[in-house]
Amino acid sequence: MEAVEMNSVSLKRPHSEDDLDEIKRQKISENSKTGNDSGQSIETGTEQPDKSLLEDTKNEIIPNEEGEEQEDEELEDSDEDGDSESFADMMKHGLTESDVGITKFVSSHKGFSGILKERYSDFVVHEIGKDGRVSHLDDFSVPVDDEVNCEDPSEETFTVLSDDDKQRLEELQLLKNKETSVAIEVIEDTKEKRTVIHQAVKSLFPGLETKTEDRDGKKYIIAYHAAGKKALAKVRTATDPRKHSWPKSRGSYCHFVLYKENKDTMDAINVLSRFLRVKPNIFSYMGTKDKRAITVQEIAVLRITAQRLAHLNKCLMNFKLGNFSYKNHPLKLGELQGNHFTVVLRNITGTDDQIEQAMHSLREIGFINYYGMQRFGTTAVPTYQIGRAILQNNWNEVMDLILKPRPGAEKGYLVKCREEWAKTRDPAAALKKLPVKRCVEGQLLRGLLKYGMKNIISAFGIIPRNNRLMYIHSYQSYVWNNMVSKRIEEYGLRAVPGDLTLKGATAVHIEEGDVDNYTIHDVVMPLPGFDVVYPKHKIGEAYKEMLVADNLDINNMRHKIRDYSLSGAYRKIIIRPQNVNWEVVAYDDPKIPLFTTDLDKLEGKPLPVLPTDGKFRALKMEFSLPPSTYATMAIREVLKMDTSIKNQTQLNTTWLR
Repeated sequence: MEAVEMNSVSLKRPHSEDDLDEIKRQKISENSKTGNDSGQSIETGTEQPDKSLLEDTKNEIIPNEEGEEQEDEELEDSDEDGDSESFADMMKHGLTESDVGITKFVSSHKGFSGILKERYSDFVVHEIGKDGRVSHLDDFSVPVDDEVNCEDPSEETFTVLSDDDKQRLEELQLLKNKETSVAIEVIEDTKEKRTVIHQAVKSLFPGLETKTEDRDGKKYIIAYHAAGKKALAKVRTATDPRKHSWPKSRGSYCHFVLYKENKDTMDAINVLSRFLRVKPNIFSYMGTKDKRAITVQEIAVLRITAQRLAHLNKCLMNFKLGNFSYKNHPLKLGELQGNHFTVVLRNITGTDDQIEQAMHSLREIGFINYYGMQRFGTTAVPTYQIGRAILQNNWNEVMDLILKPRPGAEKGYLVKCREEWAKTRDPAAALKKLPVKRCVEGQLLRGLLKYGMKNIISAFGIIPRNNRLMYIHSYQSYVWNNMVSKRIEEYGLRAVPGDLTLKGATAVHIEEGDVDNYTIHDVVMPLPGFDVVYPKHKIGEAYKEMLVADNLDINNMRHKIRDYSLSGAYRKIIIRPQNVNWEVVAYDDPKIPLFTTDLDKLEGKPLPVLPTDGKFRALKMEFSLPPSTYATMAIREVLKMDTSIKNQTQLNTTWLR
């Protein structure tokens, strides 16, 4: 098998005039039907860029769609300030795949065009548990305990309080005003009615107590903090759940399937915790899922009843909860076996033969297991550069890279913050320009304000640990991508003496006499660190040369700050997806869904009726991947296209003109 190099022809594939006319006709048709559809986003293909994409492309890494631990925590959304520069012009400063070492293909077919994620419903992810079971939402029923819990709230508990009552009670619970109590008038004064209100307040607002009082001949339920601020500390947490009667026969954790649309996992957990009025850390999960997709995954929550969770189906948009069960254990990150993807590539230009060749190659050979573009950020300052500066102990450079002005796509308030920093080098003045203080820039500025400009290490330490580690992991990924491209260029798609393979968890070198016992699918490459070995051929030396060029010593990857010491890891260089299936379908309406989701099936929606000879063609593909692999890299191998936002935007603009 021969590796194919990515070149400028494959990146910017020319279209005939007929192709361009058809693309223009489709965009005109879509625009007339959809108007300004905020659900549109540029991922891979020929879609018109618009400012709405700024909401999905943060200035740091966006979450991995394949279920890794979420190092790439999203920042809070905020409205974009007006900017005369077009998004296409702004993205000229972004990264392309070649900037992060993604340059090779394994297949020999001719590439073709297609639109990925034209609608977020074109990208569906189902989690695969460690037992191999694929998560599906197919049951809304609530389990019945053998032992009845008299304190389980009734359905009326969730509706007896008005929205105004709930707002006042929440403000009281969180001590947001000076009131010491909230009075709720009992309109229908019966003992049963009063009991329901008492139960509702205590169930929905942990930390509050209630009593009944007569005032001017009317009955009122009075809610109050039993112990002032101390009561607030007793709001349920993972280590100190609120004490109440929980049946002994019932597992402490309610497991459920979360179906979500266009939300990442942490956003979803935060929404659920706000509605349930509990801390987010009582939830656990096996992996995070992409935002711009429909995803289905298992979640566990400590001592929240299935009934309370099921009630959220009436309150929340873009979420559904079901398949409830009680178990005695939470979920742990990384326990999953992988994810199953259902993807639609719309408006494809490839011939039937091209598509067959591409999909057969994906199924039989696979794709290069590159770290995808999400790993490296979307602005002119890639996250791997910050990671490299951390490893070099160059803390002034770390501060400068995070805070200095940068060209490209950013929110207006960040631009003003950076300008202020460049002008004054005053953390307080720059911080005043930020309405959102939780972003990395805001956290670093707060740290500089607290610890001073001479203690950047402590100031940087204010940033959450996962976000800090994100930078050095990005550098490891950058090195790995570049080394794998060199390995494939030098030796092709076969195992050679000096390559590494895993025996259990231990990496061993392939010897000359054993080379025929291995294929390219057995070969692994190391992410640099103090606890890995390197190939015994030219690529081993290439690792050293790359790190020397970055002023790093490959034989000393321990950092004086323990968090930043890199132990390293091994990663397969070729991944062969499982359960690969595909189908080419015709369609006329760009808005019509091309398959049914779990929710569609539960709601009894019929399969979409598609024309046999539609104006457009779409490739429907399914495949399963292990954790920590990027579906976009599999799709890149099929289309033979650069998946970077910079390249997509430039191609889109060129084609539409």
